[in-house]
Amino acid sequence: MKITAFFIGILFISVQYIDAQNDYLYNDSHFHLTNYIQKGTDIEEFLKIMGDDVGRVALFGIPLQQTWAYENTGDYAPGYYLQTDAPLYYYSFTDAHIAMAYKSLSEEQKKRFDPMITGFNPADMYAVDHIKRVLKTFPGVFSGIGEFSIHKEFVSAKVAGPTASLNNPALDKILDFCEESGLLIILHSDIDVPFQKPNQLPTYVKQMRDLFSRHPNTTIIWAHTGLGRVVHPAKSGAVSPGERTPGHLEIIEKALTLDEFKNLHFDISWDEVAKYVVSSPENLQKTADLINKYPDRFLFGTDVVAPDSKEMYLAVYNMYQPLWDKLTPEAKNKVTKENYIRLFDEANKKVRSWEKGNLEN
Repeated sequence: MKITAFFIGILFISVQYIDAQNDYLYNDSHFHLTNYIQKGTDIEEFLKIMGDDVGRVALFGIPLQQTWAYENTGDYAPGYYLQTDAPLYYYSFTDAHIAMAYKSLSEEQKKRFDPMITGFNPADMYAVDHIKRVLKTFPGVFSGIGEFSIHKEFVSAKVAGPTASLNNPALDKILDFCEESGLLIILHSDIDVPFQKPNQLPTYVKQMRDLFSRHPNTTIIWAHTGLGRVVHPAKSGAVSPGERTPGHLEIIEKALTLDEFKNLHFDISWDEVAKYVVSSPENLQKTADLINKYPDRFLFGTDVVAPDSKEMYLAVYNMYQPLWDKLTPEAKNKVTKENYIRLFDEANKKVRSWEKGNLEN
């Protein structure tokens, strides 16, 4: 009788787990609560927008503040970096804002969010000190760092101070500490420069490979698979007789085959990326084939900024419906739900352990 009750209990738990996996659409690995002027959606209101459609969300602001330079735009207050030529600057208070929004929630509500640290300059050798300070000031809150940017079209050149780069030792210090502490990384770095000529290997491929090779034990999510608004997927093409440049998906697949990159993952967040994927039957099929082949290495994220409605928040997921239709049920579940749970749960466990061993009594 006891044995029977035991197995019934296990079955009940399993059914609950399966239901939990099927009762919502996705976990969101890439979400900005605030925008480039540090305004956004109230977190209680965002919970209402999530409703029962979304499980968990990686929660972060934007680490850059757009300057309102009167001599540039006069009385017009820019709310986005493309609306002015004035510079951007790092806004470290974003981390405190995100932490306090998270801490305002009930314990049950907190389970739906995984806050991330973003308010640091990746070109600053002191950046690691900021990250440590945030962890010690807000223990039990943060799961990782990011989204932060190295190369980003139209943005990098506007940031005040030294330009971030993939070979800067400041970035290596950050990734070393993330390995030590278990912090998960969401990294935005374009794979290429804007308006690249055809039949050219994307500019930053080698530097990205070198960076990942230097940090094989650091868990990294490469945001948007390296694409941007005008950084289009590279197409394969002949350079000379017997030589050809690989296409974007070929570059991604090569990284997925290398054991030294086993901790590298890709998110397919942003409506701009979705446009590339669903732009043609060929692109759609090739993307689905790659994800079906490596379903453990991709995550869905929205990259929505400060949404004011459920329609706005679900739009990117809905854009990907043609892709969801071509994925196996197992692959779709991993991309939209399971990979998030696995990576963020592992990060939370490691970071809480680091905090326990490093916080002063």
